[in-house]
Amino acid sequence: MQVDQSVGLITGGAGGLGAGAARMLVREGGRVVLIDLPGSRGHELVKEIGDDVALFVPTDVTQTDQVEAAVSAGLERFGRLDVCINAAGVSPAARVVHKTGKLFPLDVFASTVAINLTGAFDVARQAAGAMSKNAPGSDGERGLIINVSSIAAVEGQVGQAAYAASKGGLAALTLPLARDLAMWGIRVLGVLPGIMDTPMLAGIDESRRAALVDLHVFPKRLGTPEDFAKVVHAFMINTMLNGDMIRLDASTRLA
Repeated sequence: MQVDQSVGLITGGAGGLGAGAARMLVREGGRVVLIDLPGSRGHELVKEIGDDVALFVPTDVTQTDQVEAAVSAGLERFGRLDVCINAAGVSPAARVVHKTGKLFPLDVFASTVAINLTGAFDVARQAAGAMSKNAPGSDGERGLIINVSSIAAVEGQVGQAAYAASKGGLAALTLPLARDLAMWGIRVLGVLPGIMDTPMLAGIDESRRAALVDLHVFPKRLGTPEDFAKVVHAFMINTMLNGDMIRLDASTRLA
């Protein structure tokens, strides 16, 4: 897939990893449809990267009518969708049984799965529907879906029951989706980011930040949205990559 002139649909596109991918796509000659919550920085990012190549559609990925409207808005504006990046996500923390005896709130678990897994599947299926109408490229390719999971999918920590379950589900979804959509020439890949310097780490003190950096084998720094964007770029240009997950974590292995 050529990055130049491609159109990307990015959930969680107003900040963090999604914004990093959006900036890369536009820099390389592509266009982007950013879908994120109404209170996000979507409008500001569009102003930054150019309203001629970027569109922000306020969207709650748990609302299928809003997802459908966002895909339709992208098609109306740019005429096609080539790549879908599922980067939206939440990471609430709670123990299954707290020391006070309080149980993990079931509504928190359900809402985490609804956003991180069910919402991502809905975006993927609706984006795939649009991609299936694309004219095939030289390899017969019509589109690419990238699921953003987490190393918590395989090494979840204390308090991450909901987050790890939802991200593990997203990782497990990748290969079946690739097999399911192969008939349409749509590839599906996933990323397992490690400790990334995104808004999820906002507010932590320097000692905690240093401890997180120390978990990395090499390089000794936090991952960045630009690191993620380079993986997206590699996924796009190499059509032999399909149905697999890649760790982006500087060899971090959590205890």
